[in-house]
Amino acid sequence: MPRQSLLEYFRPHVRPPGEVAVVWRRGYRMIRWSYADLFHAAAQFAHELEARSIAKGDRVLVWGENSGEWLAAFLGCVFRGAIAVPMDAIADKNFAARVVQQAKVKLAAVARNMPALDPAVPRIALDDLGAASGAHSAEDFTPVAAQRRDPVEIVFTSGTTAEPRGVVLTHGNLLANLEPLEKEIEGYRRYERLFHPLRFLDLLPLSHVFGQLLGIFLPQILGATSVFIDTLNPAEVTRAIHDEKVSVLVTVPRLIESLRDQIERDFSARGETEAFRRRFREAEGKHFLRRWWRFRKIRRRFGWRFWAIISGGAALPSAAEEFWTRLGYAVIQGYGLTETTSLVSVNHPFRLSRGSIGKSLPGLEVKLSEEGEILVRGESVASGYWKDAGVEPVLDPEGWFHTGDLGERGADGTLYFKGRRKNVIVTPEGLNVYPEDLEGELRKEPEVRDCVVIGLERDGNAIPCAVLLLRDRGAGPGTIIDRANQRLAAFQQMRHWYVWPEADFPRTPTQKPVLKQIAARAERELGGKAASASSAQASPVEQILRRISRGDSSGAKAAGKLQLSSIERVELLGALEDRYQMDLSETDFTKADTLPALEKLVEHPREGARVFHYPRWAQAWPGRWIRTAVFYLLQRPAMLILGWPRVEGRGNLRGVQGPLLVISNHVAYFDPAYILAALPPRLRHRLAVAMDGELLETMRTPPEGTPFFERILLQTQYFLVVSLFNVFPLPRHSGFRKSFAFIGDLADRGWSVLVFPEGARTQNGAMNPFQGGIGLLATRLRAPILPMRLDGIFERKVQGKHWAPPRSVRVTIGKPVSFEENAAPEEITRDLEQRVETLAPPGESR
Repeated sequence: MPRQSLLEYFRPHVRPPGEVAVVWRRGYRMIRWSYADLFHAAAQFAHELEARSIAKGDRVLVWGENSGEWLAAFLGCVFRGAIAVPMDAIADKNFAARVVQQAKVKLAAVARNMPALDPAVPRIALDDLGAASGAHSAEDFTPVAAQRRDPVEIVFTSGTTAEPRGVVLTHGNLLANLEPLEKEIEGYRRYERLFHPLRFLDLLPLSHVFGQLLGIFLPQILGATSVFIDTLNPAEVTRAIHDEKVSVLVTVPRLIESLRDQIERDFSARGETEAFRRRFREAEGKHFLRRWWRFRKIRRRFGWRFWAIISGGAALPSAAEEFWTRLGYAVIQGYGLTETTSLVSVNHPFRLSRGSIGKSLPGLEVKLSEEGEILVRGESVASGYWKDAGVEPVLDPEGWFHTGDLGERGADGTLYFKGRRKNVIVTPEGLNVYPEDLEGELRKEPEVRDCVVIGLERDGNAIPCAVLLLRDRGAGPGTIIDRANQRLAAFQQMRHWYVWPEADFPRTPTQKPVLKQIAARAERELGGKAASASSAQASPVEQILRRISRGDSSGAKAAGKLQLSSIERVELLGALEDRYQMDLSETDFTKADTLPALEKLVEHPREGARVFHYPRWAQAWPGRWIRTAVFYLLQRPAMLILGWPRVEGRGNLRGVQGPLLVISNHVAYFDPAYILAALPPRLRHRLAVAMDGELLETMRTPPEGTPFFERILLQTQYFLVVSLFNVFPLPRHSGFRKSFAFIGDLADRGWSVLVFPEGARTQNGAMNPFQGGIGLLATRLRAPILPMRLDGIFERKVQGKHWAPPRSVRVTIGKPVSFEENAAPEEITRDLEQRVETLAPPGESR
């Protein structure tokens, strides 16, 4: 019997209590919710909706980054019978305001960092969903009954300037997409048990229906885990795939290409490009297992559980598909639109058809019109577009939905995407030119990073024009166009081109180029009507810079130096890497102190930035046991010689468990020994220590030319200091973002961390000012901060003594403190500095 509603999928008792449903990053930490946690939070939110008199059919806006709270809010709406109105996290505030007005939203569940909306609409902080609805019990909530015809959500499309258009999706629409997939999955259940649980890293926004399919509904059918991260940086994505043991990556074609580029850059940096290309050529046509073994270094980098990539949002270029397939990964493409509730067709993961968008789903009719347009009919097609007076139909009189896309059908029924019908360029000769064909040839040129082909209007017709993003601005665009034209028919050849002057195209939330903006600018520039500096839009780099500097234009001056705090520079670096999906040298970034210098940096990123290594092996069980034994057999007795410390404030740790961020003033290289001696065993034995990253990396990898015995000595010191003190690198000049991420990883695994915020040992006995990064770390680590202070050591250093009388060294433990996530990092830095300062003995000051 067919299911009547989505509620039949979401029953808490069908999942083991501890099975993880969702993992997401918050700051530097990863948060994990079991299925029980997720359903509990969703039921509480549904209770909150009931308490606010939100009835069946009322609209609720859900606006924020992908997270467990987002899922809970969405499912809470389903449980209550309310209609969810999902919104892209990066949507323009004016667009969001029009959606709120058009949908007559009664409640907004919005992340704290989202812009303010209509004050008449009540607002719940999505980040604090548990606190907002925690007063309600989840045990006695009964979901509101629903039928297949009842609406689940309204997904609004169009850009920031166009009028919003809401697609109404019902339980039946979603079920018609899910039921065929569920039936096919049943045939592979016995194999899935061998790899259970599958983990999906979903980088598509949950506000899009394809992101929901892979982030909410399909994991529910499989009992899989959805993983969300807040970055598209290729290095961070790779690390997340490895660390979270991801099975399937769900993303857009652009990131798939960026990951490929990163692999090729890494081989180039090691001088192994030719060897890799040779192995790549030799792998063609080989059995999957042979390819799997041939590229085992790449597989080790991503993790052995990673086996598939699902591409959505746009057509995947054939070169990218071939690259990942040749490496031994399954590359799965599908096709669909919001109006078709995501999927029209999809490739079978074990019967892939190269270059195609798969076969249509069972129960769905698909045909091609005389012009080649893909037409769709079936229950998964949306019930209509949202209108104040009712729902506007999306179907023609015969019940077909016109997708506006062109396709071809193979002999076996497989569909092939041929581009958008509305993007067809009709030349003055009356011939049709499909931009995708031209773009495919342009992308074969190594100098082309990305491109779009637009139609320049000419007397009611159009001529093709290439808009190019080049890897090297020195490359000659004319030569590139000539080479591509040689592979095209005469009527397809491009006579006009335009090199995009910025580091990237403007893009939609799913990373598609915004063709209207690109075409308008190309028309303007090629028509000899270049915009004046006063009317030109800010570049993407400048827009990011203004956002980071809270709209202060002084931070984004084109001529003068950037007026940014150290914390704002950290945020800017991360934002640029996410926007352009590249790794930037932090050394070069530090030197880029003007807007033009920043724009040049993202256009020509330098390879070979210094790499720091983060030893996870030091936290493994053999190391922990050895370290504990050494502490009690060697280090603790040595404290009798160094000077047995007097510890004050231990009562502040009563009942305190880890993980903690421990901060202290820095006097001597053996400061960590005193900190360890002062902490209780439950914290002492799970403490990692941050150390000068540049010095630690020099010990691990001595510079070229270091004498042999000195090299052995340095590497031995590295092994001993990492093994016995559990240290990790915290660079002073570049690379500290990765260190902060590693600190978050340590905290996720239950380790406390000791950091010296001064960044260097005192030279005169007075505390140095705290570095700004400690404030940023404190806000994003989501762990209590424990201030400590060391006194009496500097006096021994001045006297040249290596020992001290018992209790002459004083270790003071302050009270743990926590800060709100939205607190200003600069204020936190000063606050923590003051807290450590006030731990000084009476009569002493900074």
